[in-house]
Amino acid sequence: MAKPKLSAAQPTIKEIGNQWLAELDPVCKPSTMVKYGNQLESHIIPYFENKSINEITNEDISTFSNRLLTEKRLSPKSTSDILSRIKSIRRFALNHGYEINFVPECVTIPQEKKDIRVLTFSEEMSLLGYLKIHPNLTSLGILICLFTGIRIGELCALMWSDISLDEQELYIRRTMQRLQNRDKKAEHKTYIHIDEPKSKCSIRRIPIPDNIMGSLQSAYSKDSYLLTGHRHLFVEPRTMENRFKTILKSCGIAHANFHTCRHTFATRCVEAGFDVKSLSELLGHANVNITLNRYVHPTMQLKRENMKKLSQLFVVK
Repeated sequence: MAKPKLSAAQPTIKEIGNQWLAELDPVCKPSTMVKYGNQLESHIIPYFENKSINEITNEDISTFSNRLLTEKRLSPKSTSDILSRIKSIRRFALNHGYEINFVPECVTIPQEKKDIRVLTFSEEMSLLGYLKIHPNLTSLGILICLFTGIRIGELCALMWSDISLDEQELYIRRTMQRLQNRDKKAEHKTYIHIDEPKSKCSIRRIPIPDNIMGSLQSAYSKDSYLLTGHRHLFVEPRTMENRFKTILKSCGIAHANFHTCRHTFATRCVEAGFDVKSLSELLGHANVNITLNRYVHPTMQLKRENMKKLSQLFVVK
């Protein structure tokens, strides 16, 4: 990407934003560049238009964030992400000696806590029953996700060379996703991109549980994608998601998507008494707090049992 030149006078947020983005290009992953570019072009530039960066005030930032939440109906997470881009553009402008009269931290975004969809035990048993009587590579992929918690992009990029049947381990080192083509003149608007996961924590080894080893051994195919059995053919996440929803419909399971497998795995691990540090590393989370906040929610029964332990401390013998 050619770097746009900044004007000698105070630049607009469009000028400074495009310059900031251009300087990131050599060091950021394509998926990151697509995300940042979309946030800039779809939200930041249209709102502030040709306003010079020194004309933007805290009130402007507050009004902008409220508009994202209300008119655009973006989630608090998406709104916070866009404000983080403005914060980066602000820092970039300051480093280039431009006057700035706003502070993104002036805005506080209310945090949301989404309910996660977890398969009930009966739903999971129904799904496992379907997979057992339809033993193909798609079923194997779903089985792996239910018992390892890997993401759909990680599954689609998984090759047999990433699996050690002797060591009984999966090695997650790639992910697959469909990205928007940044070249507006390109023949196709999107393309499939395979790369290392964005987070180093997502590069991980996962022990394979005994109950799926037999299925893996039966399907083994050297030097090929797990979901196809071919070296140069793969199944992309969108296709895998559609296949999964077809299977869910056959099982009578509603309101779920492929990521439900990951949520279900994590929840079952908590129910089984996994220590949180191990679970966090299995999931590839950046820190334990993510795992705690998302999955560790004690039931009332567990709370009662813990309260009994407290009472027992004061039993007179």
